[in-house]
Amino acid sequence: MDFALSEEQQMIRKTVRDFAEKEIRPIAREIDTTGQFPWEIIRKMGNLGLMGLPIPEEYGGSGADTISYALAVEEISRVSGSIGITLAAHTSLGLYPIYRFGTEEQKRKYLPHLASGQGLAAFGLTEPEAGSDAAAIKTTAVLDGDHWVINGQKIFITSGSIADVVIIAAVTDKSAGTRGISSFIVEKGTPGFRPGRDEEKMGLKGSVTSQLFFEDCRVPKENLLGEPGEGYKQFLITLDGGRISIGAMAIGLAQGAFEAAVKYSKERVQFGQPIARFQAIQWMIADMATEIDAARLLVYRAAWLKDKGVRFTREAAMAKLYASEAAERACFKAIQIHGGYGYMKEYDVERIYRDNRLTTIGEGTSEIQRLVIARQVLGEI
Repeated sequence: MDFALSEEQQMIRKTVRDFAEKEIRPIAREIDTTGQFPWEIIRKMGNLGLMGLPIPEEYGGSGADTISYALAVEEISRVSGSIGITLAAHTSLGLYPIYRFGTEEQKRKYLPHLASGQGLAAFGLTEPEAGSDAAAIKTTAVLDGDHWVINGQKIFITSGSIADVVIIAAVTDKSAGTRGISSFIVEKGTPGFRPGRDEEKMGLKGSVTSQLFFEDCRVPKENLLGEPGEGYKQFLITLDGGRISIGAMAIGLAQGAFEAAVKYSKERVQFGQPIARFQAIQWMIADMATEIDAARLLVYRAAWLKDKGVRFTREAAMAKLYASEAAERACFKAIQIHGGYGYMKEYDVERIYRDNRLTTIGEGTSEIQRLVIARQVLGEI
């Protein structure tokens, strides 16, 4: 059992941290305040190879392993949750289904452009009546000659209105239940496909979260991902990997809050001494440090299993559940250590707290993760 990062993984972490500190930290608060999407940063990340980090080089990616990818998401999120979730959704939810389930022609057509950061990919699953019950989607796709005609609506889609490509799930056979769901690659500008409003959110204000509408949207027959009826299985596999990235995002946010709290506790003087000398503060910091490390190990284990090619559904759910809830506790404690100042926008912990709230909801709520884990542990009962 080796807990050490390889030289390559250490180099990637250092490169991403240096980039995040130099390019992202100076504008992180501005991104949150204005809600302006940071296209320039995304392009620079693409130039560094970060937007296609785990995609093989033959398809325009960097060919890194999943642990390296988790490290990158963590380091970006440590400075900006908005950019962290943009990277995570683009890679785990947008690129991965094309790489995992796409034909050779689909991979070569879409991946090089997207992995370069010149375009973004999105994943359209959630609908007004299909959230935790993802199998309840109402969007339909009907084969008409050489095209699939898609009708329906998606909501809460990260980067939805600005993505060049969206992977969507639609019902192709209503009589077949979950085996009647298929996945499609839909390009921006396809007739009948239009974005709705971009949502106003509690946090992650520099990421775009959109409604998507499909009205007799005609998608070429060759844009079917895999075979008809494989969509449900495909999005479950995709979500397993996505949970690793959300866990990594939560760790990054927690680490950012933790570092801010440690720094502040050493500088803030009350009752004639730094508050870091008070046991109440020390215990909060000790709990934060322990839980962040535990979460990190869970996320890295799930990433390692994914790279080994073995099933990691339970481990990914555990990692996402624990990391997101540990981050919630860490962000709470960070504000508590800052006291009244922590409630003010002048301090980063206020933004981090808001940004992290999504991690216990996205990619399946904490309650859904507990169901996944329980079913894996108990089997059929």
